[in-house]
Amino acid sequence: MRTQLRIVAGSLRGRKLSCSVNPELRPTPQMVREALFSILGNAIPGRAFFDVFAGTGVIGLEALSRGAARVTFIERDNRLARDIDQHVRAFGVAGAATVVRADAYRWAEHWLPPAEPVNLFVSPPFKDFEHRLDVFLQLVGDLLLKAPPGSVLVIQSEGAAVSAKLPYREQWEDRHYGRNHLLIWVKPGEPEAPAREDVPPL
Repeated sequence: MRTQLRIVAGSLRGRKLSCSVNPELRPTPQMVREALFSILGNAIPGRAFFDVFAGTGVIGLEALSRGAARVTFIERDNRLARDIDQHVRAFGVAGAATVVRADAYRWAEHWLPPAEPVNLFVSPPFKDFEHRLDVFLQLVGDLLLKAPPGSVLVIQSEGAAVSAKLPYREQWEDRHYGRNHLLIWVKPGEPEAPAREDVPPL
């Protein structure tokens, strides 16, 4: 089945993407997307954004629309990844987008983050919270460990069961919109200043 999703705000506002959906793929509702980007606010422009378990890619496209420096879409399903690739080309933002056809769990194990703070949006199939929770928590642990200070990690889940088991539970903020939960974590610390070369005395 095909459905259409609309970009809410930014340079691509009003653009529509046509996506294949199935019972296991539930695109993030517009209300939740609006809430997500309202929360992230000024953390979007100029930063790299990672749309993990990208699905339709609408979250990453919304981030590009709102000024993200670059968006990496991680999606295992070849058809979904192909749709994302077609949309970034059709919308004229292919130069700021990378579509990685990979299993997100393996990708997280091997991710080499940049030095600057990033935004990570993680929205696995909801069945993974029930059947692959240990593996999912390992993915979260990998991202928390590797992300540079000042980075923001947001998990979209259905229900609150996963939140009690997250690392650094007391540092997460939980906001819920109907059955959708957004769990938000900001990595403590300030980004490191670029190294300066020693200047010889005059």
